[in-house]
Amino acid sequence: MRTKYFLTGFLFLILLSTTSVSAQNNQKWQQWQWLLGEWKGEGNGQPGEGAGGFSFESELNANILIRKSYAAFPATANKPAFRHDDIMTIYNEAEGQPLKAIYFDNEGHTIHYTVTVGEKKIVFTSEKTPNMPVFRLTYSLIDNTTVNVCFEFSKDGEHFTPYIEGKSKKIK
Repeated sequence: MRTKYFLTGFLFLILLSTTSVSAQNNQKWQQWQWLLGEWKGEGNGQPGEGAGGFSFESELNANILIRKSYAAFPATANKPAFRHDDIMTIYNEAEGQPLKAIYFDNEGHTIHYTVTVGEKKIVFTSEKTPNMPVFRLTYSLIDNTTVNVCFEFSKDGEHFTPYIEGKSKKIK
């Protein structure tokens, strides 16, 4: 009989601790709520303009966020049509430390980012690597259904030049 009560109590403690960790993880991403979901870029896919979108979803009991992104570019007189796909994992390496992210794309690039989170802005800045530009990816909230996305690069890590920028609308 004691074993039955012990097992019941043990299972209750496991359930309680799992619920507590899940609630803590959800709080960890509280400032990201406005960015979670599916987004579609405003480009129309005409020559010179790509069409694309991205999503941010929590995964692994809200321990990480996953961003998936794509951009499809139509053929032009000088280039064939192509599609860019990437995935990024956002995670907390250690409590009290800045968030980190790692990016991979279908062109073979890998970028390690440090993440800064503000009330209406989330900024990914790549680590400085010798002989490589520094990249910065910024999501800025415009209104409840619109964000501005800006991808920039810098030779010195201080003076950034926009590479691509545009607005996206929330679809889910």
